[in-house]
Amino acid sequence: MKRTAILAALLLGACTVGPDYAEPQLAVPANYLESSASETASLDRWWQGFGDAQLTSLVDRALTTNLDIEMATARIREARALEQVAGAGAYPQVAAEASVTRQRISENAFPVPPTPGTGGGGGGLVLGEEFTTWRVGFDASWELDLFGRNRREREAAAARTGSAIWSRRDAEVSVAAEVANAYLRLRTFQARIANAEAELERQLRFEQLVEARARGGLVTGQDLEQQKSERAVAAAEIPALQAQARAEIHALGVLTGRSPDALAAELAPAKAQLVPPPIPAGVPSELLRRRPDIRAAERELAAATADIGVAVADLYPRFSLTAAPALVSTALGSLLEWGSRSVSAGAALDWPIFDGGARRANIEVQSARQEQAMIAYRGTVLTGLQDVEDALGQLAGNQRKLAELEQGLSTAARAEEISRTRYRGGLVTLADVLVARQRRLSLEEQVIEIRGALARDTVTLVKALGGGWQEPVQ
Repeated sequence: MKRTAILAALLLGACTVGPDYAEPQLAVPANYLESSASETASLDRWWQGFGDAQLTSLVDRALTTNLDIEMATARIREARALEQVAGAGAYPQVAAEASVTRQRISENAFPVPPTPGTGGGGGGLVLGEEFTTWRVGFDASWELDLFGRNRREREAAAARTGSAIWSRRDAEVSVAAEVANAYLRLRTFQARIANAEAELERQLRFEQLVEARARGGLVTGQDLEQQKSERAVAAAEIPALQAQARAEIHALGVLTGRSPDALAAELAPAKAQLVPPPIPAGVPSELLRRRPDIRAAERELAAATADIGVAVADLYPRFSLTAAPALVSTALGSLLEWGSRSVSAGAALDWPIFDGGARRANIEVQSARQEQAMIAYRGTVLTGLQDVEDALGQLAGNQRKLAELEQGLSTAARAEEISRTRYRGGLVTLADVLVARQRRLSLEEQVIEIRGALARDTVTLVKALGGGWQEPVQ
């Protein structure tokens, strides 16, 4: 009864040493510099906003089969197993043991020969005799967590599990963005290929006009050769664009966890480039809760804080209880008899007195790591804010650029048409037509590129906002 009271007093007096974690409160701007919109869009499945079933299918497949996500999922399983390992230290450890030992008592084990009939002073055993000992029982031990060492270990392990979960969500965000960007680049290349093929057709038709004028003696053969050269240059553009498009198809195959050529038949040229949906940025404070990399960094900070408590607990004594009940006999037939019982129990205290300052230095190590984790968390937040501001600025700039380029393209197309008409009438030279054509071609390429860039800018903004993962269903 007295022993039970002592044990209860020890358990009631238990405490948890080290700092208690509190999530840091960082000051962030009230609004983004590049946007005044405060409303927030649903970003869980943002790729559906493009209205392209093929893009939706590709992203959905990648989220289930991408190798980076599979790797992140395996890390979650590892973290949860380590959390279970840490939690096991709070419970008694029990092991069953059984043994059989064959032994011979040395005839020279005693300095003085034993008196005959006494059994050699060996408790009834005769010197030189061989015998067998049978043993079956349990070994049990329990370290009392009086100063919270194991509690801090469990706390750190749980925080690292949380970090692994958020890291997987960050992988989902990255994979969804990578698939969308590769798909949008593919559609841009395909649009450029379609434009190049249409231009080649126009060049062939214009070449027929130049050839007819050359036969009629209205122009020299130089015009015809110049036009043939221009047509050859236009044709040469197509194979390079096709190779770039195939490279994006290969990238999409790998991103979906398949071979590079697995999607070649599926990703046929589209009729038009995709129009990106509007994405309101919301307010900066939401970013701290939305971006998975920020949440993962916060969990790493929590784990580093708990590690300080583990190091501090090493300064305090460690108490443990042990017990070893067993049955022991020199004859197998009597092993299970009541008289074969053997019991030992004990309590131990381990308190470091001098270790050359190693334990206190370890506290400094963990404190420095916690400081690094705090710096990393703050850096991740700042990087996240910068990513959003950069994406908003790039998006707005490209929107203005597209409006100007489309206006310029309309003017250039009219100018080229006028020069062609005047060339038919012999009022201008072929050089005038080629200059107008080159200006129109350049603007067409720029418009196609900027439309693709605008769609990718939207993807960049969504990624910066932390879109692309879903809360698990409770």
